[in-house]
Amino acid sequence: MQQNGLEFPRLIISALRGGSGKTILSIGILAALKALGKAVSPFKKGPDYIDAGWLALAAGRPCYNLDTFMVSPRRVFASFLSRSHQNSIAIIEGNRGLYDGIDLAGSTSTAELAKLLHAPVVLCIDATKTTRTMAAVVSGCDQFDPQVKIKGVILNRVAGPRHENILRQSIEAYCNIPVLGAVPKLSKQNFPERHMGLVPTPEHAWAQDAIKAIGEIVGRSVDMEALTKIAHGVSPLQPTAESQNSFAQQAHPATARVQTGPSIGIIKDAAFQFYYPENIDALVAAGAEILFFSPLETDTIPAVDALYIGGGFPETHAAALADNLKFRIALKSLADSGLPIYAECGGLMYLGEKLVLKEKSYPMTGVLPIVYGFSKKPQGHGYTIFEVEKENPYFDIGWEYRGHEFHYSKVLEWRGGDENLVFRMKRGNGIHNERDGACVKNVLATYTHLHALGAPAWAKALVRNAAAYRQSIANAAKSLLPG
Repeated sequence: MQQNGLEFPRLIISALRGGSGKTILSIGILAALKALGKAVSPFKKGPDYIDAGWLALAAGRPCYNLDTFMVSPRRVFASFLSRSHQNSIAIIEGNRGLYDGIDLAGSTSTAELAKLLHAPVVLCIDATKTTRTMAAVVSGCDQFDPQVKIKGVILNRVAGPRHENILRQSIEAYCNIPVLGAVPKLSKQNFPERHMGLVPTPEHAWAQDAIKAIGEIVGRSVDMEALTKIAHGVSPLQPTAESQNSFAQQAHPATARVQTGPSIGIIKDAAFQFYYPENIDALVAAGAEILFFSPLETDTIPAVDALYIGGGFPETHAAALADNLKFRIALKSLADSGLPIYAECGGLMYLGEKLVLKEKSYPMTGVLPIVYGFSKKPQGHGYTIFEVEKENPYFDIGWEYRGHEFHYSKVLEWRGGDENLVFRMKRGNGIHNERDGACVKNVLATYTHLHALGAPAWAKALVRNAAAYRQSIANAAKSLLPG
């Protein structure tokens, strides 16, 4: 991290709309820079796991999320500074269109993030079936907000040299913005799409080969020297006390954790893979020892003091999850005994009674009285806001939290009571009747994904519950000793 307010390289890859190809371009830029021997730090704007997974794989280090809806701009700024590595180029992939936000003012847009971080913007332009008109569009983006500094354009899905030449001349002549390169149309074979974005990287052994291929194409098609120059031509960012504290915790984790803290098991595999790295960092900072394991690989649950089950696509692994009867029974038994469990989206589905796919049922763990079906269209999609209304082990009543949901699953049967749904949705769909947060004993499961930087009480509460559970087990064992 740059601690003295020195200039360090950064840039944002944005576009006119979602689906323009900026994720694949960002992956290619990271891979091409690495091939040139340059260190890179990947970031993703917006609530996203899949794109971030590809960016992390391309960069060879974790990709952190920068989202000013779930997390305050002050904390986003601090997070960026504390997670920007010295002498590396920070590549930030935007989401949707450059100025797309949640309101008329463009709040939470990529443009607002660019202003917050004083980062130059490079526009990824989908050149399909357009030529000179694109110069007018780029000019409009450039003039729409003078505080947003568009420093270059990369043409994507170019049909050929003649198409590229017309676009390049038009944009450079009318906009006075350099065209840094032109990427040809690519086959979707290496980067198939599912739902919102790219297929998750854990599902493909060939992911590294795909990244290498797109890196070579971008390296040939984009002026990497000019792109690097733009990234380096930035103004200084002054560190804040918050960012320095965050950096100190990462550099000296022993000062931020209890060495003999409770163990928190995290189910992580191809079925459950959606975890913000900041969430895991927050658990460690709160004193937890982390243990990863998977019901796709083992039928036993290791000795842990709590469980965290993230989102993913359990429906694509429903048969394997259902077949692991020993694991399902063990998890249900632990939940009944009071083991603290926190689950999001895919984890929520796994804790239900069954998944119904094309009229075939797959039994899950049965921790929660819910049966799920699936739709071809999203049943929950976008940012969420909920208020905590009922007692639960993790959040205080009256507090409001922001997150996001994205799922194709839907509740076919809910046999719990109102007292078992502890969140009232102010924005978003939730589980049932505009409520979310299914709570039974020390289990809390929700469709809403939270970001630890926007909900700092979450990690502390999970670790606190884990410590209490461990102590209760120790006390029970002690009571059985003779004398």
